[in-house]
Amino acid sequence: MLWVVAVGFFMQTLDSTIVNTALPSMARSLGESPLRMQSVIIAYSLTMAVIIPASGWLADRFGTRTIFQTAIGLFVAGSLACAYSSSLTMLVAARVLQGVGGAMLLPVGRLAVLRTFPRDQYLQALSFVAIPGMVGPLIGPTLGGWLTQTFSWHWIFLINVPVGALGGLATLRYMPNSRLHGVAPFDISGYLFLAIAMLTLSFSLDGLAELGFQHATVLMLLIASMASLTAYVLHATRRRRPLFALRLFRIHTFSVGLLGNLFARIGNGAMPFLIPLTLQVSLGYSPFEAGMMMLPITAAGMASKRLATGLIQRHGYRKVLVTNTFMVGLAMASFSLISPTQPLALVLVQLAVFGALNSIQFTAMNTVTLKDLGTAGASGGNSMLSMVQMLSMSLAVTSAGALLATFQGSFSRHGAISALPAFHATFICVGLITSASAWIFLQLSPDVARPAGKGVQDATEM
Repeated sequence: MLWVVAVGFFMQTLDSTIVNTALPSMARSLGESPLRMQSVIIAYSLTMAVIIPASGWLADRFGTRTIFQTAIGLFVAGSLACAYSSSLTMLVAARVLQGVGGAMLLPVGRLAVLRTFPRDQYLQALSFVAIPGMVGPLIGPTLGGWLTQTFSWHWIFLINVPVGALGGLATLRYMPNSRLHGVAPFDISGYLFLAIAMLTLSFSLDGLAELGFQHATVLMLLIASMASLTAYVLHATRRRRPLFALRLFRIHTFSVGLLGNLFARIGNGAMPFLIPLTLQVSLGYSPFEAGMMMLPITAAGMASKRLATGLIQRHGYRKVLVTNTFMVGLAMASFSLISPTQPLALVLVQLAVFGALNSIQFTAMNTVTLKDLGTAGASGGNSMLSMVQMLSMSLAVTSAGALLATFQGSFSRHGAISALPAFHATFICVGLITSASAWIFLQLSPDVARPAGKGVQDATEM
């Protein structure tokens, strides 16, 4: 069963990164501008953010095997629809279907593991499942570039079909259909409030770039987002069992960590979208070459995992997060120096430094968010963190796309014929956003307890 869950996790994480290097090829095939393809990524991550809060209840109500099989089926159907899309609108709709399946693969698979294995085997089982999830982002950009260049971009989706078919058959045979009896009613009102808040916020930002909304429409969407979020808070104070209990925000480390995750990741999440696009659109890299250039980021990130643990144990969360967040922002802004004349070795160093700092950031942010939840709040807090992470990925690409469109229009009016100045300005902006979010972590108490040991890494593997 562990292999079944691991394969599902691999498919979900692979498709979060495999598309990035194929965007320019997709744009040419569909007759679109490569600078206006962010909706392909946003549709997937935003759908996952919306569906994740409901995945646990669905598994409790209908059984882990039933929902996991459904998730695989939707993911494969969405992959096929992506491969045979003939327009950007069809592709975005297919990515939504794929995201619905992807959103349930990890949470339901992890729940199946927790209900199948005894407590003393949890860590070993979950670590096994986590490994393919780490491999997916590692090979995603390179594999996506190779498939696009060797065959066509359609194959980055078609490879999911045989893997998903085998996973579906294995699920039927090896995964027990564990379910809970007497499940409490789902908080549908709270869920709708949160879903509307996330969707309207994302559409308001994307409306400035790809969708071409008028400013009045964008303003109304922002107001609707704030109103929906406020409605959820009022709803949660009255409901006995809300979707996410507001008492979680009484835990100082959780509140600071969750807000830090949301805003710091807006910069972090934009980079996997911006870097391959810059290399292909402005520097003439092939899809495979652009994918290969992403390897230093992941390799340096994996190598720095243990460094993160040591730094946090020595200096504490507050000092590490404030300093590292600021440095991550500087590393992002440094990509504004990228140009056709810049030595390749220097670009590789930039990528590796960013990857190492980014890995330390994720380890510290995730651990400080979850460390004080306790057993009672672990499930709700972890689900909320997963939702915020996917929402921030969507907002990151949305914001980067809006900045690119704004700067491209501005530089075009001033006679610039290259997209490179727009990319440079966008890198500076996302770097400033990330560095500014260091102020959030400054709110942590200096005496926040340091981790005892390997728990830092264990808490952030999934």
